[in-house]
Amino acid sequence: MDKHLIINVGRQIGSGGRAVAKLLAQAFGAQFYDREILELAARESGFAPEFFEKNDEHKGFLRSLFNLHAPNMGSSTFYTSDFSQEGLFKLQSDAIRKAAEEADCVFVGRCADYVLRDNPACFNVFITASMDFRIDHVCERHGCSRDEARRMIEKGEQERASYYNYYTGKRWGHAESYHLCVDASLLGVEATARYIAQFIEGYNK
Repeated sequence: MDKHLIINVGRQIGSGGRAVAKLLAQAFGAQFYDREILELAARESGFAPEFFEKNDEHKGFLRSLFNLHAPNMGSSTFYTSDFSQEGLFKLQSDAIRKAAEEADCVFVGRCADYVLRDNPACFNVFITASMDFRIDHVCERHGCSRDEARRMIEKGEQERASYYNYYTGKRWGHAESYHLCVDASLLGVEATARYIAQFIEGYNK
């Protein structure tokens, strides 16, 4: 049986990585998973989506656990399952593997490159960009000042790197973890997506 094409996209905040990933999914007719993987994990596990949202790409989830009210906790499996951050990561990883078995997929973040590390059909890419480019994007998205945008980027990337490094034992954003690293501020989002698509087509020949 042919392996499905799997593209895993890591990205700096404000780099346009999510938009690049979506264009890649369109180019290859693949399923697109960003936050959608959290919804899939929730459906597959029976836990409420709030659990996965709170644990999404950062550590420290259990500190905020008891801010959730019991009626939102989903099924009674909460009380009988091995409930922990690592447990939620495993459930999310299971959902990623299941999706990758069923169709061509583009995954954004969520350590999918590590989760699917034994899948020979995976292509792992990291999207970076200049700080000015990223600040502009964050300002546009959130309507904030440049100083606020910089703080959001720095805090968010510290959490994202800690999450990735903790679960994978690798280094988030470092070239050795990926097949290709691209600076989207050089070509822009659409041209970056076309460049990566051409690279993948050559890679898979």
